[in-house]
Amino acid sequence: MFTGIVRDVGNIVRTQRGELMVASALAASAQLGDSIAVNGVDLTVTTRDERTFTANVMPETVRRSTLGQLAEGAAVNLEPAIRPIDGLSGHIVRGVVEGRATLIARDHDEDAIILRFTCDTADLVRHMVVKGPVALDGVSLTLIEVDTPRFAVSVVQYTAAHTTLGSIGIGDQVNVETDLLSRYVEAALSARGDDP
Repeated sequence: MFTGIVRDVGNIVRTQRGELMVASALAASAQLGDSIAVNGVDLTVTTRDERTFTANVMPETVRRSTLGQLAEGAAVNLEPAIRPIDGLSGHIVRGVVEGRATLIARDHDEDAIILRFTCDTADLVRHMVVKGPVALDGVSLTLIEVDTPRFAVSVVQYTAAHTTLGSIGIGDQVNVETDLLSRYVEAALSARGDDP
């Protein structure tokens, strides 16, 4: 489990079918088998040294996320899994990407940046609500607009400077994870026969 609070921005060292190697300060303290979210995708550390870690990437993950589009040198948001003693600063993020969204507009709102996206599936937006949480490339954010198939978030200066969201451009894609509680409520209502 994760919080959506990025701890490091690493760089892709090598990418090949079914595997990513990432350079990051997090590698020095990682253990084999640890979970590290890479652009919001929960991956398992399979090898590591003081400078890099390697993780396997399943075909399903490549299909649903942007990990298959990463090239050598690409910057990625990184977060190690939370431990019981860690605080929950963001929101509950599973690291299970549900789909992708494409940036369609980038506007300034005083010191903040408004990022507007369109989703690749309507199912994603159905699980979003204004002032509710969303994770984009693993970053915990609050939704400020939701209008199927589009949504928007406001990014503060610190987040823009310390994650990859500050440098994304029109047409770039991000990984999306919606609110887990919304999905549970929908499943419970469906099981009862109520129309979600």
